[in-house]
Amino acid sequence: MDLEEIIVVDHFDTRLVKLARKGDQGAFAELVDLYKDKIFHLAYRMLSNRHEAEDIVQETFLRVYKNFNRYDEKQKFSTWIYRIATNLCIDRLRKRKPNYYLDAGMNDQEGVDGYALIPGDERTPESEYLLSETQAMIHQAIEGLPAKYKSVIVLRYLQELSLQEIGDVLDMPVTTVKTRVHRGREFLRKKLEHKAVF
Repeated sequence: MDLEEIIVVDHFDTRLVKLARKGDQGAFAELVDLYKDKIFHLAYRMLSNRHEAEDIVQETFLRVYKNFNRYDEKQKFSTWIYRIATNLCIDRLRKRKPNYYLDAGMNDQEGVDGYALIPGDERTPESEYLLSETQAMIHQAIEGLPAKYKSVIVLRYLQELSLQEIGDVLDMPVTTVKTRVHRGREFLRKKLEHKAVF
């Protein structure tokens, strides 16, 4: 997305938010349509559970609707809604007790959505198998991250937010975000070394 497209999207979001705040149900429905998949993917990556991710999407939009009066129009709407969703995911992770399931590696196979970790046009059944195994190991390693590292890793590498955007979403300085991204990557590297991924 180039700068011109970003400005158009931000202007469109701002217009919809203003209408929705005045009670325009159609504008709110458009906001839901624009963000529901993004919020679902964020929640799914953080929670690794389809049902919990769906709950987070619903709870996020309920909170948005109830708290429109608290939204500061000086900030981007996307930052605000990502902050709400991320905080809900972190709360959910904190409330979880560590669970170890025999089928943990399978976790809703639909979630393996084809992140191309190994580039190339010629894929063989063997390379597809290795790719899916590698993705499963990486997703499992991300699942095992502490919440404070998991949130920045998911936002940075799976949602592809900039360090500044992550700082805005999590309400923390960019230096803290950089540190957590670095420590999260180190944590992942150590976990994956033992699995001999590459």
